[in-house]
Amino acid sequence: MAKDKPSYLLSVLTNRCPRCRRGDIFKSKNAYALKGSEYMKMHDHCPLCGQATDLEVGFYYGTGYVSYGITVLFSIVTFIAWWVFIGISASDNRVIWWLVCNAVVLVILQPPLMRFSRSLWLSWFVTYDPDWETHKPEDPERIVKEHMGNW
Repeated sequence: MAKDKPSYLLSVLTNRCPRCRRGDIFKSKNAYALKGSEYMKMHDHCPLCGQATDLEVGFYYGTGYVSYGITVLFSIVTFIAWWVFIGISASDNRVIWWLVCNAVVLVILQPPLMRFSRSLWLSWFVTYDPDWETHKPEDPERIVKEHMGNW
């Protein structure tokens, strides 16, 4: 039985299973392992507790909305920080410089943001089980085995 409850935020930020908050949900720890798309490959089940990571066909389509929200929030924060520290002026193209810098940073951060949005999305549908070592995970009832991998 688990003695300490791992932090929800830390488990989402480190891409851990939401049920046990200890097992990795991605096969590679490197978010920039772009060769062969290794950075997005997930375990079918958590290596520690056995929780399924693909709950239904097309389950992760909703992460596009999560990722969009995160990038909008990030852009708002960088715009405010730019405004406070550098200033905004249309006459000397400071807005254009912010736009270019923000776009470059978002492109660089895209792989970790995609992984974070998947981890966050999964954590909204799978609850933490403090007795994960003794309880068997529930099988997703909406999964159709014949349709797995059809996309």
